Amino acid sequence: MFQKLLIANRGEIARRIGTVARGMGVRTVAVHSDADATLPFVKEADEAVRIGPAPAKDSYLSIPAILEAAKKTGAQAVHPGYGFLSENGEFAQACKDAGLVFVGPPPEAMARMKDKSQARKLVSAAGVPVVPGSDGVLPDVQSALEAAERIGYPVLCKAASGGGGIGMAAANNPAELEKVYRQCTDRAKAAFGREGVYLERYFPAPRHIEVQILGDTHGHLIHGLERECSIQRRHQKVVEEAPSVLFANGKNPALSEQLFTAAVTAAKAFGYANAGTVEFLYSDGQVYFIEMNARLQVEHPVTELTTGLDLIGWQLRIAAGEHLTVKQEDVKRRGAALEFRIYAEDPVKYFPSPGPLKVYQPPAGEGVRLDSGYAEGDVVTPNYDPMIAKLIITGATRDEAIARAVKALEDFRIEGIKTNIPLHLRILKDPAFSAGELDTHFLDHHAKP
Repeated sequence: MFQKLLIANRGEIARRIGTVARGMGVRTVAVHSDADATLPFVKEADEAVRIGPAPAKDSYLSIPAILEAAKKTGAQAVHPGYGFLSENGEFAQACKDAGLVFVGPPPEAMARMKDKSQARKLVSAAGVPVVPGSDGVLPDVQSALEAAERIGYPVLCKAASGGGGIGMAAANNPAELEKVYRQCTDRAKAAFGREGVYLERYFPAPRHIEVQILGDTHGHLIHGLERECSIQRRHQKVVEEAPSVLFANGKNPALSEQLFTAAVTAAKAFGYANAGTVEFLYSDGQVYFIEMNARLQVEHPVTELTTGLDLIGWQLRIAAGEHLTVKQEDVKRRGAALEFRIYAEDPVKYFPSPGPLKVYQPPAGEGVRLDSGYAEGDVVTPNYDPMIAKLIITGATRDEAIARAVKALEDFRIEGIKTNIPLHLRILKDPAFSAGELDTHFLDHHAKP
C-alpha cells in the first residue's frame, strides 16, 4: 500500500475518500481552488495544495497543476473521485507516465470506453444485449435521418463522448431529429471537445438499472449486485436505491442472472480493473446495455450499505496491486438503501441556489448516513455542481427505509439557500414511489408541487 494519496477532486467525495484512506493508514493530500480553500475536505486532509482559481478548467481540470501538486508533496497515488478528470484516459496515462498510481481502471480500458458508440460495438460482439441504435458516430444530419429510419422513431441522440445527460435529446420525427442533431453536436463540442453523436432507440418508459463491478489486476472480477436509478431529471439521477424493486425478495431471478452475466461480460470485454459501473435500460422484460462508467459512482454508498463492500477501500487496495479476496458467492444483499442528492437549487424551478449555509443541521438516527461536502457557515459557490451532500438511508425493508427517509429529510435544516429537499419529500410521499412503479419519466407525471 502506498503511503500518500493525492485526491484530485473536491466536496463530499474528496472528503469521503480522505476518510477511508486515513483509516487505512494512508496520508492524504487535498488539492483545491481558491473558491474551496476553507471547505472541510481541505481542512481534514494531512496536506493541502492550491491548484488554481475558481474556474474548474484552471484548477480541477488542470492536469499539469495536479501532477505538480503530487510531485511537490511526494504523493505516490492519485484518486480522481468522479466527475472532473475521473474518466479522462489522458489524465490516467499522464499519472502513469509521472510514476504515479492512478486509482482507477487501466488507461487502455478507459480508451475502449471513451467513445460510447464504439463501446456498444465491443460489448455487442461479446454477446451483451445493447439498445438498438446506429452503427457508430453519425457524421451529418442525413446519415442520422437514414439511421433513424432503420431504428424506428422515437430515437435518442447522444454524444459519443458524453456523460451526465449532456448532449442528449429525443426526437419523434425527422423534423425534430434535424433540430436535436444540431443541438447535441453543439453541446457535445462545448462540453467534451468533440462533436460526435450517435442514435439509440428511445424507450418511452424504461427503468435505469446499473450493476456495480469490482475487479483486481490479477484477473478476478465480480459484480456487487444492482442499483436502481430510474428517478431522473433531464437524464440526471435524483434518487437511487438498492436493491431494485424489480429484483427485491428474489423476484425475476432469470432476469437478474441475465443482468449480472451481461455486466461481468461487458467489463471483461473492456479489460476492466478497479471499481466501475455497467448501466442498463430495462423495458418490456428485457435489459439493454447503454454504457460503462470507468469510475466510482455518486450512488456507490447504497451498494456499500447493502452488501458490506468497502468500495473505496477496495479501490485503493486494487490500485496497490493487492488481490481482490471477495468471492462472488460472498456478495449478498442485506436490507434496503435509498440515496438522495441534496442540491442547492429551487425545488420547483430547479434553478441553482448558491449562497451561504447560514444554518446547516443534518439529521441523525438509526439508518442515517450523510456524506457532506459542507459545514454550517460555508458558502456554496456557483462555480461547480450544486450538490451539498448525499443523504443515504437504510432499513431492513424498503418500506422501513422510506419511513426513515421521510423523517430524516423533514429533520434536515438548511437555511440561507433553497434546496431540493421538498422535491425528495414529494417523491417519497407519492403512492407510485411507494408501490415501486418507477421509470425514467417518473418526475414528468409524479411528485408535483
